[in-house]
Amino acid sequence: MEPEESELICTRDGDLLTLTLNRGSKANSLSPSLVEDLIMALDQAGDVRIAIIQGRGKHFCAGFDLSDIADLSDGDLLWRFVRIELLLQKIHLSPFPIIALGHGQIVGAGADLFAACSRRVLAPGAKLKMPGWNFDLALGTGRLVALIGQDAARDMLIDTKSISAEEAFDIGLATDLVGKGNWKVFAVRFAARARALPFHATSRMMELTRAPGDANHDLAALVRTAAEPGLKARLEAYRSRAMRENK
Repeated sequence: MEPEESELICTRDGDLLTLTLNRGSKANSLSPSLVEDLIMALDQAGDVRIAIIQGRGKHFCAGFDLSDIADLSDGDLLWRFVRIELLLQKIHLSPFPIIALGHGQIVGAGADLFAACSRRVLAPGAKLKMPGWNFDLALGTGRLVALIGQDAARDMLIDTKSISAEEAFDIGLATDLVGKGNWKVFAVRFAARARALPFHATSRMMELTRAPGDANHDLAALVRTAAEPGLKARLEAYRSRAMRENK
């Protein structure tokens, strides 16, 4: 497969790693292969000092790829969500800063991907939504609470409302509001700052300043909810409802 056809485009510029989600025709939804490619890219990061995650096309990431749900069992879906959770933990626990550059629709597991990054940049007009509790799934809930607090998390999740870039910034879900035309300048400036400390000092600082959380608890919460019989039926019902509402 040629690089431009890959679901994930990885580029290195010295110690800067850029990971570009390359499923624009599918709104960069997270297929199993894209999730595994992201995990592998981070596992092989080596001496990277800073990483960027961005999406090609109109949207950052539309979340879990439901295109093949008809062929999947509850067990298949459980495994795929576990792999997504492990990817999110790898991003959240990264020893180097990871910048998310978000635009367009940022939904579900895509919003969790955005929230897991240490620097979270939104372009004006971006919209975020976390609908997981519509099908009784605890993906990223603990990290969201640690990031924006109990009250803001409950307000966002109780009716899975969509929030604007400005609202996300106000509650701390986004760290910066930057137009797409200025993303490169922002990334270059932040990368320069990220190199100020020695590598091991940066890693230790990232660890000690990370919001309190429990990776094992987050994984267990996901498994407990995803393992409830009928996951596929719940996802299909949500998908049908969402398609009707979007007509």
